Amino acid sequence: MKRIFDLLPHIKRNYNEVDTVLAGKEDGKWVKYNIDQYITITNSISFGLLKLGIQKGDKIATISNNRPEWNFLDIAIQQVGAIHVPIYPTISDSDYRYILNHAEVKYGFVAGKELLKRIEHIIPEIKSLQGIYTFKHIDNVPHLNELIELGNKNQQKEKLERAKGSVSEDDISTMIYTSGTTGFPKGVMLSHKNILSNVEGLQPVSPTLAGDKVISYLPLCHIYERTLNLMFQSMGCTVYYAENLARIVDNMQEIKPHAMATVPRLLEKIYDRIIMKGRKLTGIKKVLFFWAVNLGLKYEFYGKNGSFYELQLKLARKLVFNKWKIVMGGEFKVIVSGGAALQPRLMRIFNAAGIPLVSGYGLSEHSPVVSTTTLADGEQRIGSVGLALKNVNIKIGDDGEILVKSSSVMKGYYKSPEQTNEVISKDGWLHTGDIGMLEDDKFLKITGRKKEIFKTSNGKYISPVLLENKLKESPFIDSLVVLGENQKFAAALITPNFDHLKSWCKIKNIPYTNNQEMVLNKSIIMRFKKEVDHYNKTFGATEKINRFKLLNNEWTIKSGELTPNLKLRRDFIMKKYKEEVFGLFS
Repeated sequence: MKRIFDLLPHIKRNYNEVDTVLAGKEDGKWVKYNIDQYITITNSISFGLLKLGIQKGDKIATISNNRPEWNFLDIAIQQVGAIHVPIYPTISDSDYRYILNHAEVKYGFVAGKELLKRIEHIIPEIKSLQGIYTFKHIDNVPHLNELIELGNKNQQKEKLERAKGSVSEDDISTMIYTSGTTGFPKGVMLSHKNILSNVEGLQPVSPTLAGDKVISYLPLCHIYERTLNLMFQSMGCTVYYAENLARIVDNMQEIKPHAMATVPRLLEKIYDRIIMKGRKLTGIKKVLFFWAVNLGLKYEFYGKNGSFYELQLKLARKLVFNKWKIVMGGEFKVIVSGGAALQPRLMRIFNAAGIPLVSGYGLSEHSPVVSTTTLADGEQRIGSVGLALKNVNIKIGDDGEILVKSSSVMKGYYKSPEQTNEVISKDGWLHTGDIGMLEDDKFLKITGRKKEIFKTSNGKYISPVLLENKLKESPFIDSLVVLGENQKFAAALITPNFDHLKSWCKIKNIPYTNNQEMVLNKSIIMRFKKEVDHYNKTFGATEKINRFKLLNNEWTIKSGELTPNLKLRRDFIMKKYKEEVFGLFS
């Protein structure tokens, strides 16, 4: 495969016997598409785009949840040489306005009424925009089917073949606007070669086979999910798009998937949900449940805990962990965690339960995967994000920054050569902005973020990410941010895991009124102090969290504290909670 749209003939040639390539749920039923339907619909959209006058290099945006149509459109856009600009559905109005104007988008495709409402008032400000289509039927708004019908009536096959032939592997296939923690989003330009080299690097480490089922829920507008989707499709797998995050466990039980890409946050939610059910057990069942959990939290790979531990683990899997697997469909060959640091306790407990979990590292500017642990002997290590893909080179700079060089490194930032030159050196090394080390000269470990490391007034450097990831191992803590730049000590704003807190209050016979009152409760504050003190023992003297403040709301994308790929927006948090921050250091 040289261009992304070469995927379709690749599947047709190698996996024609696979009944379903893509599936999505409509009106409570799974709607499935085979490769012939995939090719037919995609070509019809391409014909329609050509009839609309779309030319090579034009930009077409999508604002949608995951669905098979997203793929049809993605491939169709690239077949005519245009550039796909997928946009997160959850961004702000100002970001919508900026991206649509900055990319000079000609046509947009939105999922339905809700997302159309989000941009209706912005549309008159986008001078380049010639039309909007929707995936769901809305009165007086063009539907994707109308474009398909237009294409069917204008099947200019020779023109489409000429358009496809004009596209080279070095042409830009997509622009991913990074969510960014500060300032305007940056348009990451990725070529066909960039993405397909990443797909090629991932294929050898995936245990999936033709006909295996994959469940997808992370936004396809993020290059992490998109590249892994392409990789799974290229290996003959069937990709099922989950209805939504609230229904994902139900969808797992229906589909019985073999693979999934995820972020740690979902694994935390699943783990918390299972633990909550465990707390409701009584008698010997409850004792056995938490015996198994405590055993799992001590898990080490490759039998390092000894034969007696392995014997106990075998029993725990039979009595307790087998039920965990059933909750998640019971067939997983691999779950790939990326997008943020994976807590060691999650790596331990899921693998102890017999649910293979691997951890990877990447960034949009690298299409995105740089490294991953794998299921091969000796290639799993707790606390590591694994080994570099076979076609990726990693080195650590003099200042500890992780540098990466490969065919997956982006073409640059759109309309921003200065910013491009800041992150890509003349000899092709991508400066990731992350601080790390290579254990045993091969296992990559992330230790912090270059720009987020701060210095206290005592001149000591602190990596907040390192402290935050450790503290998030506590079941009481959902999110937190560590602060202390130019201050005498480190402090933290903490959002509790309110489900776990409610469960704890019930056990302790503390009446739970509401979040606002409970975070001021002295008994609860003391319990959190105990948690902070416990993790402080693992920190150096200058790193310890001296003060903390409990907040009464969960941090979400909608409330602004998290980026669409679930990273902390530190500057936003500092401004929104400036009074609380002032109180920590006053």
